[in-house]
Formats: sequence, C-alpha cells, structure tokens
Amino acid sequence: MRSILNFLRMACLAAAIVLLLGAIAPAVAQFGSRSIDVQQVYVQLPDLPLENQYVSRETGEVAQHNTLVSRMVQYHLLVANRIPTSRLDWKLTMADYLGANEWMRPGLYPGADTFRANPIEGDRAAIEQLNRAQRDALIDVLVGLFSASADAPNVPPRQVPAEPNAAQQLPR
Repeated sequence: MRSILNFLRMACLAAAIVLLLGAIAPAVAQFGSRSIDVQQVYVQLPDLPLENQYVSRETGEVAQHNTLVSRMVQYHLLVANRIPTSRLDWKLTMADYLGANEWMRPGLYPGADTFRANPIEGDRAAIEQLNRAQRDALIDVLVGLFSASADAPNVPPRQVPAEPNAAQQLPR
C-alpha cells in the first residue's frame, strides 16, 4: 500500500513540474530574439566607459565594437538567462557585477573565448566605478530600449468604427 501511495505522490509531483515548466517556458523563450542597438545606450549615457580595448584572438586587432554594454547585455540574456524588460533582473545583473549576488564564472563571460584577455575583471571594475545614480540610469536606458524593441503581440490592431452601429450601442 505504501509503495502505491509513494508512486502516486511521485506521479503527481512529476505532473505538477511538467505543468509548471510548460507554463513558464514560453514566456522566457519569447525574449530570445530581441535585441537593441547598444550604441543607443552610449548616445544616452555618453560618460559610460566603452571598455572596448580588448584584442581579438582571431584577428589580433582591437574589437572596438565589442563594448562593456554589449557584453553586459550578452551576460544578462545568455549567461544569467534574465528577462531584458525587467528592471529587477537588471538590478540582479548589476549586483552580479558588484559581487553581491551570483558568482560570475570567468569562463562563461562574453568575450572570454574571443579575446586574448578575459574582459570580466575590467568590466566589473568599470561597473564598480559607477555611482548608484549612474548604475540606475544605465538600467533605465536598457529597460527602456528593450521595452521599446519588444514586438507587439500578433493580434491585428483593433478597428474603431467612426460611428457605432445599432448592434454596438449600449442600452440606455
């Protein structure tokens, strides 16, 4: 009898996990294709450090377009797997850079395998040099840009008739 109860308990737990994962996965997956022009961040925050002095292993040249913000976005989306439109998630990413939240694995950091020197320490130092207002401004700009780039749902726009017909009028 106990084995049957244990089996039923495990089956219910497994079903609950499958249902929960099915409900969560599509919401996260839809953010995978969103992107922003990171140069817009630097336009809005011109004092933000570029940190684009790293030399490519492949070409031996400085990768000027690979910046602190581009790596931070890659870390946020691909390594930490966080939502780009969530202010709280960006604050968690900021806390990662400041060493106050999750440990950032150097081998997984964007650019670790493409540059001669891993940019993680320089990027963390650059974020640590920002004051709270600058970090908050960076978060605001990132959330704003990702929110603006969010695709509208695949629902056709609602047509608003010029004059309501008799079927649409409310009773008086």
